[in-house]
Amino acid sequence: MGIGRQMYPLLVSSLLLLAPVFADTKSYVVYLGGHSHGPDGTLTDFKIATDNHYNLLGSFLGSQEKASESLIYSYTKSINGFAANLNEEEAEEIAKRPDVLSVFPNRLRKLHTTKSWEFMGLEKDGAVGPYSIWARAKYGQDVIIANIDTGVWPESESFNDEDMQPIPPRWKGFCENVADPKHMVKCNRKLIGARHFCNGRPVDDRYDSARDFDGHGTHTLSTAGGRLVPGANIFGIANGTAKGGSPGARVAAYKVCSDLGCYDADVLAAFDAAIHDGVDVISASLGGSEYDYFSNSIAIGSFHAMQRGIPVVCSAGNDGPMTYTASNTAPWILTVAAGSDGRVFTSRVSLGNGRHAEGWSIASERLPPKKLYPMVDSVMAKVANATKEQAQYCEIGSLDPDLVKGKIVVCLRGDTGRMEKADVVSKAGGIGMIVANDANFGNELQADAYMFPAVHVNYAAATVIYSYLNSTKSPVGRIDAPQARFGLKPAPYVALFSSRGPSYLTPQILKPDILAPGVNILAAFSQGTAPTDEPWDKRRVAFNILSGTSMSCPHVSGVVGLLRSLYPHWTPAALRSAIMTTARNRDNTKQGIRDSFMGRASPLDYGAGHMRPNRAVHPGLVYDLTTVDYLNFLCSLGYNATQMGPFTSGFACPKKSIRIQDLNYPSLTWFNLTGPVAIGRTLKNVGEPGTYKALVRAPAGVAVVVEPEILDFEKVGEEKTFRVTAAPRSNGTSLSRNAFGLLTWSDGKHYVRSPLSVIQQPSEFSSFGKEVLVGV
Repeated sequence: MGIGRQMYPLLVSSLLLLAPVFADTKSYVVYLGGHSHGPDGTLTDFKIATDNHYNLLGSFLGSQEKASESLIYSYTKSINGFAANLNEEEAEEIAKRPDVLSVFPNRLRKLHTTKSWEFMGLEKDGAVGPYSIWARAKYGQDVIIANIDTGVWPESESFNDEDMQPIPPRWKGFCENVADPKHMVKCNRKLIGARHFCNGRPVDDRYDSARDFDGHGTHTLSTAGGRLVPGANIFGIANGTAKGGSPGARVAAYKVCSDLGCYDADVLAAFDAAIHDGVDVISASLGGSEYDYFSNSIAIGSFHAMQRGIPVVCSAGNDGPMTYTASNTAPWILTVAAGSDGRVFTSRVSLGNGRHAEGWSIASERLPPKKLYPMVDSVMAKVANATKEQAQYCEIGSLDPDLVKGKIVVCLRGDTGRMEKADVVSKAGGIGMIVANDANFGNELQADAYMFPAVHVNYAAATVIYSYLNSTKSPVGRIDAPQARFGLKPAPYVALFSSRGPSYLTPQILKPDILAPGVNILAAFSQGTAPTDEPWDKRRVAFNILSGTSMSCPHVSGVVGLLRSLYPHWTPAALRSAIMTTARNRDNTKQGIRDSFMGRASPLDYGAGHMRPNRAVHPGLVYDLTTVDYLNFLCSLGYNATQMGPFTSGFACPKKSIRIQDLNYPSLTWFNLTGPVAIGRTLKNVGEPGTYKALVRAPAGVAVVVEPEILDFEKVGEEKTFRVTAAPRSNGTSLSRNAFGLLTWSDGKHYVRSPLSVIQQPSEFSSFGKEVLVGV
């Protein structure tokens, strides 16, 4: 979920499973690879696939009747496999079959929860110029974007179909019917599909349809493909025209998540359906701990999508700022980190000594202006039986109403959620609240939809406030009404919560891939829940402001939709390359992109840099990849031809092993470099003929040689290969720290940039996330 909703997804390794249906069983996913019937399967083909799944399951359980009771899903379209309730012994026995690629638990995944488009140059002061990708791509007209999330609130104006043409005939999806008319999702020419998948978990009646009762899915879907909606705001703040990345696109919602999370069995079913329905882009703002690629529903689903030419865009996760926390790191996924866009929603704190501090807020209530109110440190307002620590975090039952009533209470961030603190202060009689960061949280702030006057301040501001509280016996102050501020510098910076690379599974492939706006994003919201998602909050809003890699992901999905509209025959890898090689690694002060503590960030934080959609229209050259390239990559990880067989007939792993780092990726990474190592790459010309010269900014302490240094392209589609050799300047010794540089191929008009990363394995590195219960 977006960070702004009080959830920090992926804080721990994935939870294993829902409550068992039978006493000693759990739900598992049995993955068999692809189908022999190919992309144009018939109803008969689908029935044969289901029968085969029943037969396989029945052969282990003893009867077709038991198989019928056990089966949860049969994946029959693009993905070959099923989900079923099994005990551990049954799962292990099924995994021994040679035609079974993997058997893995039905793990829980979490949601990774609009001036952003202007910040990226698609418009200026509300006007769209002729060189904007919006104008060039006709706003993504008729591209179909799928969103795998919490569903959709169909009545939102972001999904209005006024003046839209008939649905493209290639669309094979639908809007499902449900028993409860209150939960029905009525589709139109904009929202052309809505389905839900909840067989993998227990549900209540809010999850028996594609209707969104969480808000996350509506927010992400409208960010990717919502229409232009004038007058969008929340509580009168951030007023403007809301729009998605591909506002002319058709959109389809595949609901797999509830407030409990998203289970693998459901996620895989949604991917299978979306691929079959004929979508052009899949956006998934969810994830979990990194497991073997064939034991991960998102990696499996996105691989099958890639085979059909469908790009998949996923969030990197909200586990930052630690390294090795990025999720969705399979190289066929476009993985998105979150950054700022220069817009904040500020509320000023005025103190009795004449000093001021500023924080973030989108509170719906305001204090009367030009008046100062009593203030109190929460520790000084604790009840007798509460500890100092409980009171400083404003935990439930820790505050004395007699000491809080009529005052602005200052609470330290941590232990409990910000909304919970607000509820505690409000119920104790407080008239306002200041949430104060300590040094660990530093500058990382969230603009929350508080129900009473409240503001979240950073560590520097907190120091000013606490100093004042300690200087007088009768502190007073005021919290001013929130307002939007634009054009802040530096921007972008990498959000504290944004998960960092490298990948645990394949650190030789740089992840995340790209940085996009994910802080304070205004987009459509569900009327089925409150903006805070708290049960005591009865407010409803048409738009909400959320933060998270969940919000950055659909920004990229929308841009991929625009590029797909311009270049319908480009591979997902070519589309990703266009976005990555045209990205910018400097902020609006022309300095290197920073983190939220204002220290220098690196490609492990932001990948290739911040997305520049207009530049991606004409990348000049691209790093392309095919299904066979990815199969060779899997061979390099130890998978064999038998395991690979279900994906493509006649495939065999190369006799000479291919190195992981030689996958034709738009970035180049050396892992544990101790001596000269060469990495090969191939560039394809997608522009006019030209001569490109290599320009290198070498990582510190590393010598870099590019051979050849000049590439001549005479026609579109022509490919040229080159090698980049890196070596420590002190040969035979490893570097003491990570180092980063940049390779640019330029013909004077195009600049094709690739990060150069030299990553040293830390001593505490473990195999976390690599374990597989059973299977390959």
